[in-house]
Amino acid sequence: MATFVLVPGAWHGAWCFEPLARELRRHGHEAYPITLTGVGGRKHLLTSSVNLDTHIDDVVNLLVDEDITDAVLVGHSYGGMVTTGAADRTPERVRGLVYVDAFVPADGDSCWTLANAPVRDWYLRGVGALGYATAPLPFLDPRATPHPLASLLQSIRLRGGPDQVRRRHYVYAERWEAETPFRPTYERLQGDPAWHVHAVASTHNVMQGAPDELLNVALEAAGTD
Repeated sequence: MATFVLVPGAWHGAWCFEPLARELRRHGHEAYPITLTGVGGRKHLLTSSVNLDTHIDDVVNLLVDEDITDAVLVGHSYGGMVTTGAADRTPERVRGLVYVDAFVPADGDSCWTLANAPVRDWYLRGVGALGYATAPLPFLDPRATPHPLASLLQSIRLRGGPDQVRRRHYVYAERWEAETPFRPTYERLQGDPAWHVHAVASTHNVMQGAPDELLNVALEAAGTD
């Protein structure tokens, strides 16, 4: 059995992965939907110093504290930045990676550099009185909370990146609400035999739009060997 660590995208908390976590547990796996510092139920920790490194530390600390050595890291959207960083720091604890319509950064990338113009506009449009957080978009779940802007702007530093993990899956949402920033990643990984690429008929919220397909991909990433 594997241990899944489920990392949400910007503005979201662990709640967005709870349905998937329940299904994974039903299949006999452990599952930890995580809420990142400063977001969701941990919004009281939001400060100007919360950045991408903070969120990578959230995942690494969980892996170490729970002594997880068979992790499948599942990252949605911005969460792909976080899972990439965590796997890079502790590859010996990671069995597989699942990117759910997510960023797959190389060394020096950030959400800002990987996003397209509409998404960058989303990031900046919500920066209000605080100046260091971006407000959730109006069409998101009411539980969405402001997200630390520094985490979207900070460049990631990697030694080996996803290549250190053998099982790598990418789930691409075909029915994005607007122009998707993930098409270049999808097209690049399609031609890479080291990756398993899956296209699903869903909007960006794959957890809600294609739950059965996502569950199957997650179980495949866990493997048996």
